[in-house]
Amino acid sequence: MPGKIFYRERQKAVEGKKQPRFKLVAVADTNLKVYGKHLRRSELEQIATAVGAELILLTHGDKKFKDDEVEIKE
Repeated sequence: MPGKIFYRERQKAVEGKKQPRFKLVAVADTNLKVYGKHLRRSELEQIATAVGAELILLTHGDKKFKDDEVEIKE
């Protein structure tokens, strides 16, 4: 099973600004240390190719509950 690299789009990153747009969230089944917090998509793709990992974009869910009410499904 190949490793997985989970990332999401930064909330404060703005399109057109020259800032990295993605935040690395987690790495599974890969011997990898990451020192940067914010990365560009091309950088993520290069890392994934080099270590043989799959990139997985985490999407924002719909907010159905208040902040203090969280439902966890098992």
